[in-house]
Amino acid sequence: MSDLEQYYRILELEPGATLDEVNQAYKDLVFVWHPDRIPKDNLRLQQKAQDKLKAINEAREKLRSLKTKPQTTFNSPPPEPQKPSQTTQQPPKKSSDLSGKDYSRANLSNKDLSGRNLSYANLSGANLSDTFMHKVNLRGANLSEANLFRANLLLADLREANLRAANLIGADLSGADLRGADLTGARIRSGERLLVKLIGTNLAGAIMPDGAIYQ
Repeated sequence: MSDLEQYYRILELEPGATLDEVNQAYKDLVFVWHPDRIPKDNLRLQQKAQDKLKAINEAREKLRSLKTKPQTTFNSPPPEPQKPSQTTQQPPKKSSDLSGKDYSRANLSNKDLSGRNLSYANLSGANLSDTFMHKVNLRGANLSEANLFRANLLLADLREANLRAANLIGADLSGADLRGADLTGARIRSGERLLVKLIGTNLAGAIMPDGAIYQ
């Protein structure tokens, strides 16, 4: 079996699956195997979960880099440079410090912001749907009215973040730190049904959507 076939098998996909299918399979498997879902005293399962996550992350990165690599042909003219647009801002390279940057109203849907430092950044009204933000630093960030539909915020630092009127439907906040965050008016329910994953989330002192302070 080739390495490529092995990556597809790790993500439980058929060879040739689309990038969207790779991203969705990654989300599903991270949710299933995240260590926060495993009892802390079960060391064998904790180690197994860590190994699974390592393999899942490697498989996704390899397949994503393959599928996003630009294809060139001898007959194709070079692509024209794109004009900068305020609504389609692209984050700099992953190693960059994005603290305090202005991405208000930016379209960052489906981007990979995992591990970035976006502390005190302005993301008000930004489209962050289906965005990967595993272990992202969003401390003190302005996310008011941002669309975080199905965003992956596993283990994110959201202390003192402004999430007023943000759309959090389908978001995964498992293990995230939301101490002191302001979620006034944020969308987290459909009727009486909670539609946000909050396994192991720290909500101490957070202002909840109804205005009550979480104790």
